[in-house]
Amino acid sequence: MNIAVLLTTYNRREKTISCLNSLKEQSMSSTISFEIYLTDDNSIDGTVKSILEIFPDAYIYHGNGSLFWAGGMRNSWNEAIKKKFDYFLLLNDDTVLHVNAISVLLETSERVFAKDLKPAICIGSTSDFITREISYGGKKLLSKSYLKSQIVFSKTEILECDLGNANIMLVPKAIVNKIGILSDKFTHGIADYDYTLKAKKSGFGVYVAPGVLGQCTDDHGNNWKSKSTKLTERIKYLKSPKGLAYKEYLYFIRTHFPYYVPFAFFKLWLKTIFPVIWDQFKVKKNQ
Repeated sequence: MNIAVLLTTYNRREKTISCLNSLKEQSMSSTISFEIYLTDDNSIDGTVKSILEIFPDAYIYHGNGSLFWAGGMRNSWNEAIKKKFDYFLLLNDDTVLHVNAISVLLETSERVFAKDLKPAICIGSTSDFITREISYGGKKLLSKSYLKSQIVFSKTEILECDLGNANIMLVPKAIVNKIGILSDKFTHGIADYDYTLKAKKSGFGVYVAPGVLGQCTDDHGNNWKSKSTKLTERIKYLKSPKGLAYKEYLYFIRTHFPYYVPFAFFKLWLKTIFPVIWDQFKVKKNQ
């Protein structure tokens, strides 16, 4: 069984090395092999040199510093699909895998296929290094009409979900053959959520593997600028791919939750222009 491991990196040498060392230490059957496809987006901290010391046979590709996460992952994936692989493992370079992560993902994939008789994307949950709380993984939509969800996790059971983070995401080749790779409509984030929703609309399953399969710190934080920043800075953040990604977020909403577009539009501008009011609105909404 052959797996293409897909990564993208940018000036996070220490985190990337920890990730790759955890990949090297995987406990799995001798019948399983993997190859690394990694796009480095013009790092200047010696990332590539260190990677090749661990995996000298890794396929390394180079960006000019403008690819961001989704662009870098697409670049790695586009190279990997030129060869025949059974699976594609999307892996964030700041994720440290538990030693059994790949084995659990493959076992989950096989069990789901035996039950549903169709391929499925399998998501691995991660926990925070310090708090041990779930940081990334799968989420279940609370409604089909708008984007509101809750984390899906079990220590022992395989659970169905709708949205999946690509910190640890295993995709069978049959799904790639049908729906392709991450959409080029997204520069940085959102692309993984879009991909899992697209897979479900195409008749495939999306499941969360049991247990915690790795560690990763949730570095997204509050996804808006505070009242202490200037309005011009908040508007810049609104439009930034690593901020609120205004156009891309609205495209995502129009594609998957068309009735939610007016509220999404309102929410983005309320966060930006009146962050204090947005904070109060969030508190009341969650009470």
